Amino acid sequence: MNRVLNPRIVFTSHINNLGLYAFIQKELGNIGRFQYIGNNNIRYIIGDSKGMQFFINLIHGKIRTPKNKRFNDLIKFINSKYSLNITESLLDISKLINNSWFTGFTEADGHFGIKYIESKPKSDTRKRSVSESINLKFRLDQRSYNKPTSSSMEPFMQTLASFLSCNINTYTNNLGIEVLSVNVSSIDNIKFLIDYFTKYPLLGAKYEDYIKWIVVYNMIITKEHLTEEGRLKVKSILKKQ
Repeated sequence: MNRVLNPRIVFTSHINNLGLYAFIQKELGNIGRFQYIGNNNIRYIIGDSKGMQFFINLIHGKIRTPKNKRFNDLIKFINSKYSLNITESLLDISKLINNSWFTGFTEADGHFGIKYIESKPKSDTRKRSVSESINLKFRLDQRSYNKPTSSSMEPFMQTLASFLSCNINTYTNNLGIEVLSVNVSSIDNIKFLIDYFTKYPLLGAKYEDYIKWIVVYNMIITKEHLTEEGRLKVKSILKKQ
């Protein structure tokens, strides 16, 4: 069809992560370029052969999800196009606790939630009174089926659930797509996450949410959230989200 096929490595995110992408570009020796999509999204694109080879060698054998299949498709294409001999990348099955991989995955898909429920008395429409509560939750969702690789995400999510000491929940989103979700809400498991992110810090837009999460966590540990002053502080934090 007289088409020229050129491989690319593309990262897509909200514009809030421009600083993170600029940092990544600098760490990679200023390879690649940025492309804005509308007003809210940005792409970081690596398309030159040297840049792609450098990046491939950097993450070779360090991918844990079915996306590794697409990565190997890229390797095959690069090998053919540029007469290279890069070996197939195997899935990384090393322990998550020993490296920063989960931090990067959280930057993409993690969510730090703070929930404040005000007390409500019984009424004509409410059979039971509602007690005041302040809760924290870490949540990470993935589609149950990875369409580009024709692969189930369940084995990977089971590994993630084991790492986080939680169960996998399943729900159908508003597009009718089945989603697998891991949720961490117990104080002990939240402490585990805080220890992990202290060792392997977040660098992108999620860092601000994480800092607010830690503030409320410390308030819960010290019982400050039970005071009137503490409740007002939590409300103020929620307004800034």
